[in-house]
Amino acid sequence: MIQLHGIVKTYQMDQIQVQALRNISCHIEKGEMVAIMGPSGCGKSTLMNILGCLDTPTSGHYSLDGVEVAMLSDSQLAEVRNKKIGFVFQKFNLLPRTSAVDNVRLPLLYGSDGNNGRKRALEALERVGLGQRAGHKPNQLSGGEQQRVAIARALVNNPSIILADEPTGNLDSRSSRDIMGLLSQLNRDDRITIVLVTHDAEVGSQAQRIISLRDGQIIGDSPVQNRKDGGI
Repeated sequence: MIQLHGIVKTYQMDQIQVQALRNISCHIEKGEMVAIMGPSGCGKSTLMNILGCLDTPTSGHYSLDGVEVAMLSDSQLAEVRNKKIGFVFQKFNLLPRTSAVDNVRLPLLYGSDGNNGRKRALEALERVGLGQRAGHKPNQLSGGEQQRVAIARALVNNPSIILADEPTGNLDSRSSRDIMGLLSQLNRDDRITIVLVTHDAEVGSQAQRIISLRDGQIIGDSPVQNRKDGGI
C-alpha cells in the first residue's frame, strides 16, 4: 500500500540546510499496524507529514496504492487526504464550542455527502463507543473520550489508512490502554492500515512492526516479538 524509496527532506534555515530525512526506503502493506519510533528530532513527524500528503519530499519517490504521489494535483491530494487517510493527533484538535457529533462530521463538509453527515457521524461515534455522548462538547469529555471523538472523525469517511501522531501522548495510562485497544481492534477487525508515531515503547509494542529512526535515517525495521495485542 505504501512504498517509499530514497526519500530525502531538506529544510532551509537561514543559510543552513537541515536534512530532516535521509534516504528513507520502506514499505507498509495493506492491513499492517506499524509504529514509527525514535527520539525527539529524529524525523518521525516529518515522515508522518509526507505519508499523509501534508508535505512533499525534497527528493525520492512515494507511492500510495500504486500511484506516485508527486504526480497528483493539489485537488487530487486533497481528495486523498479526505477520503483515503484518517488523521489522529496528540492534541485531539477538536473545535471547543462544537458538539462531538459536529466535530466528527467536519470532514464530510468538504465532500459530497454533507447532507447525510450527521447520520454517518453518529455511526462513527457508535463505532468508538461514544454514541451516547454525541451532544457533549469537548470540555464535557475526558481526555480519552476526546481522543475517541478524534478517532471517530478519522473514521467518518471510511479511510483505508489511519495516521496517528502520538495518539496517547496527552493521556493517562488507563486512557492510553483504551485508545490503543481501540486502534488495535480497528486494525484487526476492519483491516485498516495504521501507522502511528510514538516515543513510548509500551505503545509501540502493540504494532506488528517497528520502524526505528535516528538522525533522519532508518536504523531498524523489524517485527514486534511478543506483541501486546488489544491493550498495554
